[in-house]
Amino acid sequence: MPPPATSPWRDLPRRVLSAAVLAPLALFCLWYGGWAFRAMLALALFGMAWEWRALCNRRPDGAPLLRLVGLLYITLAVLALFWLCEVVPGGRLGVLLLLFLVWASDIGGYVAGRALGGRRLAPAISPGKTWSGAGGGLFAAVALGAIAGWRLGDPLWWGALVGGGLGVVAQTGDLLESAMKRHCGAKDSGWLIPGHGGLLDRLDGVLAAAPAAAALVWLTGGGGLR
Repeated sequence: MPPPATSPWRDLPRRVLSAAVLAPLALFCLWYGGWAFRAMLALALFGMAWEWRALCNRRPDGAPLLRLVGLLYITLAVLALFWLCEVVPGGRLGVLLLLFLVWASDIGGYVAGRALGGRRLAPAISPGKTWSGAGGGLFAAVALGAIAGWRLGDPLWWGALVGGGLGVVAQTGDLLESAMKRHCGAKDSGWLIPGHGGLLDRLDGVLAAAPAAAALVWLTGGGGLR
């Protein structure tokens, strides 16, 4: 007899539990600001750098250049979040919106991918990702961006464009991290977050989207991402 099929939703309870713990903590640090936000960024930087180095050490040569590149990539994202929250006027709301956009993309992609399945998006990099999941993630980011823009008094099309653009960047960051894990022969970047793996697994979209959001704010003179 063939083995019983595993449910595509088997990791959902652990994901929900982890999100229920980590999301309020991140939002509190962002809302409180000051030392709480800076401590969160410092801990995230240390944890992701440690995971990246551990991934590189799985390679026989240690991948010295790829470690170096990864550390610069992680540091750039952390500095972008710090600049948006601590320097840009009203930037704390922008970081909040950025987090919600990335979360919406992740959730939309997870739900659509598990519910619809279908053709694989990049089987050589991440066999579990599908075109339906990518479409669901993009739809969720566009919808949230449009709603947020409308509520903030921006044109509907602008909010949808920002949301969709950052959603695509976040999904690209997800694929880049998956490619890194595949290159180093690892399934997850770590074990810290049940249902997700490591910090890099959970924050891969934010790592890519944060510098893009900072660049958008800089190019628009502070009005691109509220």
